[in-house]
Amino acid sequence: MSKNLLKLILEGEQLSTEQMASILATTPEEIEKQMAALREQKILLGWRPVLNPSFEEDQRVRAVIELRVSPDVSGGFDRIADRVSQFDQVESCYLMSGGYDLLVIVNADNLYKVANFVHNRLARIDGVLSTSTHFMLRAYKESGFAISQPEHPDRPAVSQ
Repeated sequence: MSKNLLKLILEGEQLSTEQMASILATTPEEIEKQMAALREQKILLGWRPVLNPSFEEDQRVRAVIELRVSPDVSGGFDRIADRVSQFDQVESCYLMSGGYDLLVIVNADNLYKVANFVHNRLARIDGVLSTSTHFMLRAYKESGFAISQPEHPDRPAVSQ
C-alpha cells in the first residue's frame, strides 16, 4: 500500500468540489465558499475514512482511560478536560455521567508509551483523582462499519 495514497485518502475529501457542485447544481466556487464558512463556524471540523485496523502497516495501541476528577471551582470539569485534550496522544475526550468523569481515548506506538503517558502526564494533572486504563484488543465495529477479522483470529491485535 502506498503511504502517499493513504495520506491523500486520510487528508483528502471524499468528493471533489466539482463533484459536489454537480450534485448540488451549483458552482465549485459556491461550494468552496460554503465549505470555508462551515470550517470558520467550526461546524465542519474534518472528516476521514474508516480503515480496517488489521491492514494498517504500523500497528498502534489504543486505550480507553477513565478519569475521576475533582472539578475546579472556577472552571468545573472544562479546565481539566481542556488540558487533557491538548496532549497529542489524546484522540478523544468526553465528559461522562456515572462512575467516572472523563473518558479519554489515546493512541500510542506501544503499551509502554500509553502507561508512561498515564503515569507521567494524566495522573499528575492537578484535580485528577484516579485513572483506569483499558487497552483495546480488537475492533469489531468502527464508526458504524463492521470490521472483517484478521487471518489469525486466535491472536488478538493489541491495537484497534
